[in-house]
Amino acid sequence: MSRRTPKLPSWLPIDPYILALIGTVVLAALLPASGAAADAAGGVSTGAVALLFFLYGARLSTAEALDGLRHWRLHLTVLACTFVAFPLLGLAGKGLVPYVLTPQLYSGFLFLCLVPSTIQSSIAFTSIARGNVPAAICAGSFSSLAGIFVTPLLAAALLGNSGGGFSADALLKIGVQLLLPFAAGQLLRRWIGGFLTRHKKVLGYVDRGSILLVVYTAFSEGMVAGIWHQVTPVRLGALLAAEAALLALMLALSWYGAKRLGFDRKDRIAIQFAGSKKSLASGLPMASVLFGAQASLAVLPLMLFHQMQLMVCAVIAKRRSRDPEEEFAERPTAPAVSAMAEEPVAVG
Repeated sequence: MSRRTPKLPSWLPIDPYILALIGTVVLAALLPASGAAADAAGGVSTGAVALLFFLYGARLSTAEALDGLRHWRLHLTVLACTFVAFPLLGLAGKGLVPYVLTPQLYSGFLFLCLVPSTIQSSIAFTSIARGNVPAAICAGSFSSLAGIFVTPLLAAALLGNSGGGFSADALLKIGVQLLLPFAAGQLLRRWIGGFLTRHKKVLGYVDRGSILLVVYTAFSEGMVAGIWHQVTPVRLGALLAAEAALLALMLALSWYGAKRLGFDRKDRIAIQFAGSKKSLASGLPMASVLFGAQASLAVLPLMLFHQMQLMVCAVIAKRRSRDPEEEFAERPTAPAVSAMAEEPVAVG
């Protein structure tokens, strides 16, 4: 009698990339880089972040983004969710300090509220739920593009010295490591865009490998500095509860708020999935630049929130897909998109 291999439910997507990130954290805990090795890893990590944002700039089609401006009300709604509602809820979370969250964990919690939305997973879940896929593509792209500029400015304004000391030098570092490579990628897109498209799969591994290096460097610094004794199981459970409440609030606000604004059902689906998500691919490199030695605690809330949003949105998308057809008759169904998890191979 053969024994079947147990499988996870199809509605519970465990992103393989999250498993790779967890493995990287474990490696940093067991074999943290220190001394000369830490200096070398830090230098390579800095170059990797610059490369990531260069590729982001080179891949982003400005023409396609401009074409999507026709649905400007929807895009403004998603941007308001991402860069207004999320930060306000993050600031409200200040009341959890110090009884629920430590000041360092709260800085990471607030930082996750400032990063842009995703692209791939927003598109995937909008497609599964039979929503407005073209709108989700444009909304995610606009959010990611805005995040290149808005996230560092919001972090400088709201996090203050808790984020590692934001100063003129720190803002200069942001410009050199993030904005300058991104602008260079946009300028060179005309000549290298075709090459990047033809080698998208290979460059995707470069993206992911670069982010894993950033995570290893950040968590190694945290281990060497001895900051992980602050994260007890009780504090970790409290962080997960706070993030679950944050996600639930944003899912409800984006869905019912869009209904109140008069959007049809397909648009509301796109708004909910694009407006309630946070991008791991954009957030991790930014955190390494903004937080320095404190980056390990800063990225922990974002990593946990990323997996939580995938699992919860997968369930919601499957349920939306079973809604009666007549509720979707207002607009033709958009082409399906098969991706089920966010891939950091674009700005998102």
